[in-house]
Amino acid sequence: MQGEKNRVKFYKYHGLGNDYIVIDPSETDLILTQEAIRLICHRNFGVGSDGILYGPEIIDNKFGLRIFNPDGSEAEKSGNGIRIFSRYLWDKGLVKNNEFTINTIGGAVKAQVLNSGKSVKVEMGQVSFDAKKIPVNGEIGEVIKKKLIVDGKQFVFSAVTIGNPHCVIIADEISPEETKKYGPLIEKNPKFTNRTNVQFMRIIDESNIQIEIWERGAGYTLASGSSSIAAAAVAFKLKLCKNNLTVKMQGGKLKISFTDDFFVTMTGPVAAVYEGELKGDIIEKLKT
Repeated sequence: MQGEKNRVKFYKYHGLGNDYIVIDPSETDLILTQEAIRLICHRNFGVGSDGILYGPEIIDNKFGLRIFNPDGSEAEKSGNGIRIFSRYLWDKGLVKNNEFTINTIGGAVKAQVLNSGKSVKVEMGQVSFDAKKIPVNGEIGEVIKKKLIVDGKQFVFSAVTIGNPHCVIIADEISPEETKKYGPLIEKNPKFTNRTNVQFMRIIDESNIQIEIWERGAGYTLASGSSSIAAAAVAFKLKLCKNNLTVKMQGGKLKISFTDDFFVTMTGPVAAVYEGELKGDIIEKLKT
């Protein structure tokens, strides 16, 4: 058994190009330090991914999950990450097609695997626009259509939490270039105590929006479940779109719907990529 645990097994999946590695703590004695996380996620020196899903810890038929960003920081919640982890649990035979609960540090969610594992529906919890809950410095009450000056440019933003913080900016035109330019500056703006995820959003019509994403701790990202929820919530809150929205991203599309009090359900695809194990020199680096 000791020899087994000296290996580091991993399972790679993606949700619309947003890729994660699942590491099961029962299969390794590796301690996930920030340095280890950065190395494993590095696309040249490690496996390469947008983060690590560490779990499950099974308590009372609920599955504990910790989510780590590629910079080594820990995320409260991730929509794509949770869908991927749900598919992993299904692949391992730990869940069937019935609904089950996953506990994250950003709150509990209910998930259901559909279409022979190819799609996952998740009840992600309740969206809040409250400055204290997000949190946002210098704001009181709901953070809707507030001004933010970054690098000499003024933006109008709305802030959201779905267990993790988001800053949504509506624009007539959006691009990867502008997202990469202003995303990191907004992420680390002093207004956002715990940093923030950033979405630039374009309203296509009453049922469709498009977003570009700068993800806290990960950078420019092809797709994000929680970012999709945040942007859709702002569009719905401002009555720019109806309920049951399609969110379009570089990596693909997600379906988002809300109750009247902003409890949200997200449905989207998951793909298994490969499984393997870390060996040799990288193991030595991880354990030093």
